[in-house]
Amino acid sequence: MFIGKVIGNVWATQKHAQLQNLKLLLVKPISPNDAKFSGVTTLAVDGNIGAGVGDTVLVVDEGGSARKILNNPKAPVRTIICGIVD
Repeated sequence: MFIGKVIGNVWATQKHAQLQNLKLLLVKPISPNDAKFSGVTTLAVDGNIGAGVGDTVLVVDEGGSARKILNNPKAPVRTIICGIVD
């Protein structure tokens, strides 16, 4: 789990059937101490949170937990946004 900032959207002309109606976003990890970027940009699914570019978000980077959040045991997902940090 990490805190990150949404830096972009991803558009796909074709998606896996299990990813239909889910938003794909680019998230860059940030340091919790000084809010500076501190890692590699990652593709994450928005878990129906409504995150968008510029939001600071809480990200889970573990497949089993991501599938439980989506309530879909067959979803091909590893990284998911599970909350927006105020």
